[in-house]
Amino acid sequence: MNQMPDVPIQVPVDNPNADTEWNDILRSKGIIPEKPKDPEPAIQEALLEAEKRAYDNRLEDKDLDELAALEEDEDEEFLEQYRQKRMAEINALAKASKYGSVYPLQKVDFTREVTEASNEAYVFVFLASSTDSNVESRVLQEIWRELAQKYGDVKFCQIRADMCIEGYPEKNCPTILVYKDGDIRRQIVTLQEMQGVRTKLEDLERLLVQVGVVKEGDSRLRRRDEDEDDHATNGRRGLSTSNKHEGDDDDWD
Repeated sequence: MNQMPDVPIQVPVDNPNADTEWNDILRSKGIIPEKPKDPEPAIQEALLEAEKRAYDNRLEDKDLDELAALEEDEDEEFLEQYRQKRMAEINALAKASKYGSVYPLQKVDFTREVTEASNEAYVFVFLASSTDSNVESRVLQEIWRELAQKYGDVKFCQIRADMCIEGYPEKNCPTILVYKDGDIRRQIVTLQEMQGVRTKLEDLERLLVQVGVVKEGDSRLRRRDEDEDDHATNGRRGLSTSNKHEGDDDDWD
């Protein structure tokens, strides 16, 4: 008797992804693969989770005045938690803010005032030009003073470049050196990678964020943004008023 050869059984399948009883049987036997999961429920769940997280953190960037203004709209116990959190952040910042001004450097003090000091806090060193004709250096000197006053938890130092490094090229001034834990973490040569002579306080603040000195949600950054918006609004109002007066003069002419 001749033995029949083994021939694979062809199972008829119209649409392997269809939700049918026959396909369920085939999937249970491993004949056809499991139906791909619909990604929409997972996406919807992720969106809902993101909305919930955003709602739960809606007070995350509010300062004490803004929290006080929300007393009628928010649960008092919930607000109180954020008040306590803000107070803790303010106290911690005040405790860490032990500098607050620009420290003039001498070369002999560099190791102690910069390298060793960077074990306790970030230290920013401004290598300044020796000539008044270097406009970028003059621009940075003013911003340096503002930064030191605003970010007292960071040590801002300044020294003439040629007094710090013999023969340092004038064309490389100003130079910014960022120290932490005894090492140079960042080096900025001139202000060309920012906005040159148009460099502003916010450009240096972006550097603080990039280096990791200041967090994105730091209230000092947000307050700066609000002040800029107010300044821009007032500027537009002033321009509008100025145009109005000019128009009035034209009418009289």
